[in-house]
Amino acid sequence: MSKTLRSGLMVMAVALWGSAAVAQVVSFNGSLGSKAALLLIDGEPRTVPVGERVRGVKLLSLDDSQAVVEVAGRRQSLLLGASPGRVGNASAAPNTGRQIVLASGHGGHFTTGGTINGGTTQFLVDTGATAISISQAEAERLNLRFRDGRRLQTHTANGIVPAHALYLDTVRIGDVEVRNVEAIVVPGQMSHVLLGNSFLTRFQMRRDNDVLTLDLRY
Repeated sequence: MSKTLRSGLMVMAVALWGSAAVAQVVSFNGSLGSKAALLLIDGEPRTVPVGERVRGVKLLSLDDSQAVVEVAGRRQSLLLGASPGRVGNASAAPNTGRQIVLASGHGGHFTTGGTINGGTTQFLVDTGATAISISQAEAERLNLRFRDGRRLQTHTANGIVPAHALYLDTVRIGDVEVRNVEAIVVPGQMSHVLLGNSFLTRFQMRRDNDVLTLDLRY
């Protein structure tokens, strides 16, 4: 099996009621090559090969942008960056997730889709960043009122540059949402929003080889 891991957190929640009326939640968090997916099943990371079934979840197909699973005889497509969707009769409350599981991508980086104040964006985990860091171009696309924020100077590879500090109303990855998160907006272009410690310190972090798990602490 190839060890190349597709980058990005591909998240879609699937819920159902079994014979004992117990909800089952499945998240698609990444892929290992083209033959297996990293699924989070009821909070437990599991590697599921295409065509096999684990705890009632069968992986039917897998490509760069989606996985198709079958749960209780019903098919569900799991799409990159999609909002959680549910099948069956489950009625779990939204925004109640407490765990994020990421598979490392190219170069060993952990990237994922998510939202800032409801606007979609792409994150890159950066434990060396004090706060969430957003390029000015991305902040403008997300309609963030960063110019109303506190002005400051920040050190970059290109020297000292002006920046703006602000608080984000919400930062969401999958079904995990964190509120009132500090961020800085800097000039120039960045390929991703840097998911820094103003977000990460709210989680207990652990890494197991190519999988990073974040458990919400508060």
